[in-house]
Amino acid sequence: MSTAKESIEVAVPVRTAYDQWTQFESFPQFMDGVERIEQRTDTLTHWVTQIAGVKREFDAEITEQIPDTKVAWVTLGGETEQSGVVTFEPIDPSHTQVTLMMDLDGEGLAERIGDRMGYVDRQVKGDLKRFKHFIEDRGAPTGEAHGR
Repeated sequence: MSTAKESIEVAVPVRTAYDQWTQFESFPQFMDGVERIEQRTDTLTHWVTQIAGVKREFDAEITEQIPDTKVAWVTLGGETEQSGVVTFEPIDPSHTQVTLMMDLDGEGLAERIGDRMGYVDRQVKGDLKRFKHFIEDRGAPTGEAHGR
């Protein structure tokens, strides 16, 4: 099992950061390896990823959602076991700390090797940096928050 935790400060209000994060279909624009996400219900998403040449499809359920504060999830079945939580903490009226914590249990050889080489930590750190640039460049979310 691999665990990663990273934080980043974004120069947008907490509501803007949270609202963008809940636009799950926009994740491919800032998350490496995410090809597509479909929001099927308020609490269920379907993911298609391709990381290090390994393509996976899985469903994820939102297990806890507190507007402007937290989103937690867990994968359902499939080849990928993952759980995580992203939190949003206001620093001041125009800055937010975003913290992403994930636990992953990859099944294949590529996942085990990647885990030992620190791939998950680098992936999470890179995704947060790309999220920062994405939301700061836009200055506003791509839509209204899901789960408000």
